Amino acid sequence: MGDIAEVLADIVGAAHVLVGEAINDDYTHDEALTGLAQRPLCVVSPSSADEVARVIKAAAEQQIPVTARGAGTGMSGACVPREDGILITFDRMDAILELDLENHVAIVQPGVTLEQLDAATAEHGLVYPVFPGESSASLGGNVATNAGGLRAIKYGVTRHQVLGLEAVTGTGDVIRTGGRFVKSSSGYDLTQLVIGSEGTLAIVTEATLKLYPRPAHAATLLAPFKTLDEITDAVPTIVRSGIEPLMLEYLDLVSMAGITNAASLDLGIPQQIKDEALAYLVIVLENAHTDRLDEDVETAAVLVSELGALDVYVLPAHAGAELIAARERAFWVAKASGADDIVDMVVPRAKIGTYMAKVSAIGARTGTWISGCGHVGDGNVHLSIFQSDEEVRTQVLREIFATGAEIGGAVSGEHGIGTAKRKYFLELEDPAKLELMRRIKEAFDPAGILNPGVIF
Repeated sequence: MGDIAEVLADIVGAAHVLVGEAINDDYTHDEALTGLAQRPLCVVSPSSADEVARVIKAAAEQQIPVTARGAGTGMSGACVPREDGILITFDRMDAILELDLENHVAIVQPGVTLEQLDAATAEHGLVYPVFPGESSASLGGNVATNAGGLRAIKYGVTRHQVLGLEAVTGTGDVIRTGGRFVKSSSGYDLTQLVIGSEGTLAIVTEATLKLYPRPAHAATLLAPFKTLDEITDAVPTIVRSGIEPLMLEYLDLVSMAGITNAASLDLGIPQQIKDEALAYLVIVLENAHTDRLDEDVETAAVLVSELGALDVYVLPAHAGAELIAARERAFWVAKASGADDIVDMVVPRAKIGTYMAKVSAIGARTGTWISGCGHVGDGNVHLSIFQSDEEVRTQVLREIFATGAEIGGAVSGEHGIGTAKRKYFLELEDPAKLELMRRIKEAFDPAGILNPGVIF
């Protein structure tokens, strides 16, 4: 350890290398509910792509694992360091390098947070639209996990918003991909390979991001339904209506009660409606013009009523904002309630009702309490699993993932595989695809030092 710490100190300066007890506990874990915290050999904070490259080369020479860490807000164990490895943090690479107002582009270092970027773009009437629910999350971490969030139905996920990258491969080579343009047919798209690779192919040191005009006006509608099936049946009609919702979320009865109670939020729903409603649909609309927003709100309210809602509430602006904030804290509510695991399965949105019925049957058969909410507009289902018996919980998770895969879904919609879902991913994925992924990994990282144990 002394040798590598001295080498790293020569690269970044002794003040930016931590070892032993100087390593803060926050560096030993992310927000995954499973898995053990691990203290790395050392933590290093570079200030440039060149320093990152030199760190990687030094690690490769000594066959030392390297894990990159953003803000540590991930939920799949993807940034938990190895005990025999180096953890790279980006506290010193947190600058917005440029806001290109002509091309609607932001160029950022990986340590920039969503909150930081949002404040900077707001000053120019622009917005970076991906928001996975945690404003302290870093852009580097978002790129590594292909973060999604509540706004994906309108804007897509991180991979739809990244135009280019600067990144360091496992050989210590600095590469640039893409640029300030929205289309290219010039060879393989290395940008898209790196996005979502969870630090296993390359470490992002700079990202070029799309920006959009920031709509000035928004409205939130809340529609209680008797069943989740009615919500999932209504979604295709809402999507093709042309109102283009910013968010389209569902919450089951338990999730709705949990987040509103935790936030001390009273939405003014009559008790009679609460007694009948087993699921809630939340629709957020936005527009640059108030008259057009009002038209969309009216269209949505009438449509949702016709589709079976018990009632439709257009929430006051403050209540709407508080409800969305409460929804974004659903994970913390589940964690505080004692959830043993969190699932973010994604299925075709028209099959959410079918999938949830099968999940309920799995829960009933195994004595497992499962509550849910999610991005019903894009099929991303978030399930809180309450099952303290690890053996039973493992079987429940295996069935939940397998059931989703059978109807055309995937193990993770936005949290990533990490170490938490690795065994299920490897069991369910096509072996030919896995072998191809391994060969891609070897091409980027021939020594196998970048985030070993994650995904594979």
